[in-house]
Amino acid sequence: MVINNGKAIVVGTTSTVKVPITYTLTHPVDLVIDGETSAAGITLYRGTSLSKLRNEMGPDDAPSCTTTSTTATTVTQSCTEVIAVAPQDYLYDAADAGTWKVAGVYCRTTSDNDDSDDHISFDYGYDMWGGLGTTQVKRAAKLTTDATPEPVTKGKTLTVKGTLTRADWETTKYSGYTGQPVALQFKAKGANAYKTVKTVTSGSKGALTTTVKASADGSYRYKFAGTTTTGTATATGDYVDVK
Repeated sequence: MVINNGKAIVVGTTSTVKVPITYTLTHPVDLVIDGETSAAGITLYRGTSLSKLRNEMGPDDAPSCTTTSTTATTVTQSCTEVIAVAPQDYLYDAADAGTWKVAGVYCRTTSDNDDSDDHISFDYGYDMWGGLGTTQVKRAAKLTTDATPEPVTKGKTLTVKGTLTRADWETTKYSGYTGQPVALQFKAKGANAYKTVKTVTSGSKGALTTTVKASADGSYRYKFAGTTTTGTATATGDYVDVK
């Protein structure tokens, strides 16, 4: 199976992130999965084991499956589905950032709602297989950059400030991310790419500040590589005119 095209699932504080999932499903040839009385699919969970899972999230809709091969005893299908990760519905605190595991799920129901004989029934069965893979869920990060003064005389000192913040799922706001290495980059006027000038460590409330000598017209920006719990972030470049 492949979760989110092999990339980490990066979630902010408000927007729903749609996570595509593709996988292969093999089941007995005589097992009918009709999406009404029986269903199969994928769920993501966090915890040391299935019986001790701390959090779980799955798709709202049935998967789309195409049969790719059959044998005398089995049917193999290629399936796709989407998990819509809304932070306010699935992610509650910092502990939800990190490694999530993948499980396969099969469930079935039988019911009798005809009470003409003064009897109704409902039976529900559920199977879950864990350890089928892993994916990373990360807190979204944001970066800003502000270089001053503008314009600046060549050879004079430029002060480049910024702020590194990341999603706080408890407060539904972004909070400062301290103690993190962030690259200060520069792209000269007419150049095609940024180059790293130095590395700056974020301070209180995620504040970034450093100085450089103004040498040429161009743009400065901060870039954060991310961590195991937090996504990457790149600030918008701040253009400086050097006189």
